[in-house]
Amino acid sequence: MADTASRTTAFRTRMGRAGLFGGPTTGRRHPLVATAMVLPLAALLVVVFGGWDAMVTQASSVGVMLGR
Repeated sequence: MADTASRTTAFRTRMGRAGLFGGPTTGRRHPLVATAMVLPLAALLVVVFGGWDAMVTQASSVGVMLGR
């Protein structure tokens, strides 16, 4: 058990702040990546709960409000 913990710590120390693929880890995702991750779940929830009409109504209200 202790051997596994020391290997994990050594790996993290070696990696430093670099991500898995060598890029820096900033703790934030690009907005397009976040959107691509959320859209399938959002679409599933709309279909499962039948929220299409409510979504259209809300989007229409926001559009009218922004148009003023």
